[in-house]
Order: sequence, then C-alpha cells, then structure tokens
Amino acid sequence: MKNDQVIATYWLETAFSLEKACEIIVSEQSTGTFLPLPNETDSLKQKHRAQIISIQELESAPFPSLPGAKVPSGSKGVFRRGIVKIAFPYANIGPSIPNVLATVAGNLYELEELSGLRLLDLDLPQQFQERYEGPQFGISGTRELTGVHGRPIIGTIIKPNIGLTTEQLRLIVRELALSGIDFIKDDEVHGNPPYAPIAERIKVVMEEIERAADRTGKKTMYAFNITDDIDPMKGHLDAVVKAGGNCVMVSINSIGFAGLAHLRKHAPVCIHGHRNQWGMMSRYPYLGMSFAAYQKLCRLAGVDHLHVNGLNNKFYEDNASVVESVRECLTPMFDQTDTALPVLSSKQWAGAAPETYSTLRTVDLMNIAGGGIHAHPEGPGAGFRSLVQGWDAALAGIPLELHASKHPELKQALAAFG
Repeated sequence: MKNDQVIATYWLETAFSLEKACEIIVSEQSTGTFLPLPNETDSLKQKHRAQIISIQELESAPFPSLPGAKVPSGSKGVFRRGIVKIAFPYANIGPSIPNVLATVAGNLYELEELSGLRLLDLDLPQQFQERYEGPQFGISGTRELTGVHGRPIIGTIIKPNIGLTTEQLRLIVRELALSGIDFIKDDEVHGNPPYAPIAERIKVVMEEIERAADRTGKKTMYAFNITDDIDPMKGHLDAVVKAGGNCVMVSINSIGFAGLAHLRKHAPVCIHGHRNQWGMMSRYPYLGMSFAAYQKLCRLAGVDHLHVNGLNNKFYEDNASVVESVRECLTPMFDQTDTALPVLSSKQWAGAAPETYSTLRTVDLMNIAGGGIHAHPEGPGAGFRSLVQGWDAALAGIPLELHASKHPELKQALAAFG
C-alpha cells in the first residue's frame, strides 16, 4: 500500500446515499467542519482531505440499527448499507496508534447521518512498523522459551481465579510445574488484590517454578497479571524480571495501546495479551470494530500472545469468527516476524483437540484449559497430560477412544467431560 495513506474499511448504514455518507465522514475526519471556512483552501484540501476509495452497496434495511439517526426529508425510510474504503492522509496523523484511532474511529461514530458503523479493517503504512516494536518473541520465541515444538503450547489458568492465599497458590503451581505443564497464567480479574499482592505471588510462584525446573529440566512459563496504572505496572514488570520470570500478562483494553507500547519498550519478557472488554467493543454487529483491525494494533504495540476465544466456547462468538481470528493473528502485516501466537480458551479440554486441529490445521496455537485441567479426576497434572494426549491423537489421526485405551489420563478426561 502507499506509504502516504492510512486505509480504513467500514461497514456502514445510512438513510442517505452511501456516497453522501462517505463525504460526510471524509469531511468530519479530515479538513471539514459544518460551515465553509476561508482557510479551507483547495491546496489544503488536496494535501489533507481524506479520499473515498471504493463503495460496495449491500442489501438495505427497513429500520435503523442505532438510535438517533437522522433521516432526510421525503425519505421512504430505507437504510442503505455498504462496505466502503476511505484513505486518510498519513500527513494528518503520523506514526501514532492513539492518533490513528482518533481519525479512523473517532467522532464519525457519533455522526447523526450514520445509523450503523463498524471498522472492519485497517491498513497502515510502513512508518508504523518503524515506530512500533511489534512482538518481541512471537511464536518462535515462545516455543524456544517453553521448549515446545510440533504441537500447541498447552496451559491453564490459576483456579479458582480469585480468593486463593499465596500458600494455596504455591501448592497449585507446584503440582502443575512438576507435571511439566508448558504455561500458566493469572486470571484477568486477579491483578494486585490486598489479600494476595502481586509482589508476594511473584515470589511464591517463581520459587516453585525454579524448584520444579531443577527436578524436571523444564521451566514452566507463567504469565503474571501486571495490569495497572503505568508506573506500578512497570514496577510489577521489574519484579517479575528480577525473580527470573519470562512472561507478563496485561488486559489490553484496560491499559490502552499506548500503555501496551510503553510496556513493550521496557519488557525483556513475553507479553501475553488478554482482550477482556472486547465484547463491549464488538458484540453488536453494526457498531464498533472487527477483530481484524483490533489485532493489528495489538501486534503493532507489542503483544506476543493474543486471546481469540475458543471453538465451541461459552461466549456468544461462533466458530467461524474464532477461526478467522486465529488466521488474522497468523497473517503477517509487514513481515514474518510480526505474527502473534493465538490463544484459544473457554471450554477447552482434551476432547476438543481433534476438532480444533481439523478446523484450524495449525499447531501454532496456545491452548488454555481451566476446568479441563483443574477438574480432572486425578488432579491438574493429569489434566495437563490428558490435553497433551488429546493433541497427540489429533495430530496422528488416531481416534480419541483408541488412544485413550493406552493413556489413562485421556481415558479419565473422556469419561469425566465427554
């Protein structure tokens, strides 16, 4: 794409013509205002005015998707829908995620001429790659740190997700780390509570992980939830690094893209990106932003791992959307180094492996199971082994029941959860 443009693709709905709606967006988000101005010269417009690239009309609707939409006089109440591409001059923005969002996802969402608007995709020029550092470890680096190759990285969340004392946490981490589990993470709602401060958790967790590594030869990756205001977040990061940790987790939408980029600048460890609050931004199909656009900004700002939900999950998202999200994370933006490891979670267990693999046809995944590991009849360690066995069967094309006949942990998981 041109290095002098930021191209945004939108789904939009309007009671006006699609051309008129696009012109209103172009004016609002670049040079225009609601009245002509003497300084809005032709030369200024030529340099700074956004441009309509394409308009694809879709089937119209009889009712508006959003309240407060303006209807032109004499209108028959038809709300036109379409896919449109608009190019915004890079000269207006510079290589800045906060400023690009103010342009492509700012006041245009409040325009009364629009009864629906969704940012579908975003194409950014090379200057953004030069400004932002992107994933530091990504897929290959995470595999090197965990020592896992040829299959998904398998992990779990600390359960119960809140309420555990540090000594209870110690026992859970001990069992998981001694089992050889690849990855453990804090829950997104477990940040720095008074009953279990993160500084104490870091000490306890890393003691157990290092002790287990001495015995097994494998160091489990643990993603500490360091989500916080900027200064304390940096302090939490420093504590993790000092203790020998190799991963931190943040709630991306809590700290913002600028906070994420700041963390990436200082972090010598993996950044595990949790997208909680995403449903608030995306669940209504005629408003907000698509994951295709969102994940590009997450990767640009520096996440190594990014949550994408899971197949047959407990949330509203269908499998087709999850599949597309995985593929988006694995599609390079500028080069092969800027992909992120997709994180599958929600209702994951050993029995889900065959469908997951046959649907996605990739092992470049992180597969996180909560109950599917912790609720295993023989405990979390057996739960981890059951997932490894489920994936071994899926990758070898062996029916689960046949594989389970020689692997007791998988057999128990199928009996308990199947």
